Amino acid sequence: MTSDLDFYAHVATRGEVLGAGVGARPARWEAALGTDFRDIEEADLLRRDHGLVELSFQRDGDAWLCFGVSLQVHRLSQDTESEVPASLREVYGEFAPSVRFEQLTEAIARLGHSVEPEPDAAGTSAGIHRHRVPGSGVRIFVRAPEGTQRQAGAVRSISVSPAWWGEAG
Repeated sequence: MTSDLDFYAHVATRGEVLGAGVGARPARWEAALGTDFRDIEEADLLRRDHGLVELSFQRDGDAWLCFGVSLQVHRLSQDTESEVPASLREVYGEFAPSVRFEQLTEAIARLGHSVEPEPDAAGTSAGIHRHRVPGSGVRIFVRAPEGTQRQAGAVRSISVSPAWWGEAG
């Protein structure tokens, strides 16, 4: 039986969600995640919000092509039912309101991959540590364990972006 942790580890190592990934058109994403989403369009950019899964598209001629996939795991602390697309629940079952970074790194290791910290990562918010999965182009953002944060050590988000693929090495 697969679980929400299996889903996160799969995305972190493969960079795709139910067979859709960077380069896919909106119709492919609708086939994977359904039609329950909100679009925000600005000029040649489109952000499609499926709750847990947030997609970024850029216009290429007459087509929209996905250039970024982000799992907004922090949203599940508010509501797992409406934030997780039904197609994901059908495959992976129920999703927990949070995922511990340590559990995710163990699941990624079981798939034969590792996770590395990115010290002094530019553009990382205070209280958030950024990690990468070498070879996949995926970044994992984790709430810093310092201080008394209620969610310290929890995964905030997981992001797939081809801009990072050259660094994935």
